[in-house]
Amino acid sequence: MTTTALITGATSGIGRAAADKLAQSGVHVMVVGRNVERGERTIAEIRAAGGKADFIASDLRDAASARAVAKKAVELGNGHVDVLINNAGVFPFGPTHEMGEETFDDVYALNVKAPFFLVAELAPLMAQRGKGAIVNVSTMVADYGAAGLSLYGSSKAAINLLTKAWAAEYGPKGVRVNAVSPGPTRTEGTAAMGDALQQLAAQAPAGRPAAPEEIAEAIMFLATDRASFVHGAIVPVDGGRTAV
Repeated sequence: MTTTALITGATSGIGRAAADKLAQSGVHVMVVGRNVERGERTIAEIRAAGGKADFIASDLRDAASARAVAKKAVELGNGHVDVLINNAGVFPFGPTHEMGEETFDDVYALNVKAPFFLVAELAPLMAQRGKGAIVNVSTMVADYGAAGLSLYGSSKAAINLLTKAWAAEYGPKGVRVNAVSPGPTRTEGTAAMGDALQQLAAQAPAGRPAAPEEIAEAIMFLATDRASFVHGAIVPVDGGRTAV
């Protein structure tokens, strides 16, 4: 039986790198993204490289859209989703007093609500089969206070706690739930940060931003049986920033 993986935010950056690596290992990847053109291009490239991939278009802005994605993924996966990677997210920077309610709602909808309801739909199905893996993508700024990152950091701090709660809830039924906590990473989404990305990365022992593929390696580990005894972990892949 082919292993299936649902990956949100998988048409670029870390999500795309994870999709590529999983597909290369023989996993049937289901790519979720907002942009249909980019999504179709993503799966075409994965298929051209010999992988199996399908695209699900969604903005994942509410519980209904998350449930619809989960339902479609189960259909495309011939009745099962073995791996869920909650990668999609938005990361606005700015002072708390400049963040309006609409921005607040947008961040928490995609960063917290969507993963919550995807897990609510898919984890019980994994538990029924006695096996599954969920990997949440967090951030190093969920672990310490940083000016201008209150909204983004707090949303990912919620994901860190949910990772542990879900591990306690579904782990006894064979579902492993873990998270990776990336540091500054060069992606299409962070390109607008310019020199600020390098300045942020310079604070860590590694002294440089990560490539998406470096974060994807950690995701790949947690998503597979190589991490069979890892439950509820928040794995820092931040160049050592939270270690100093």
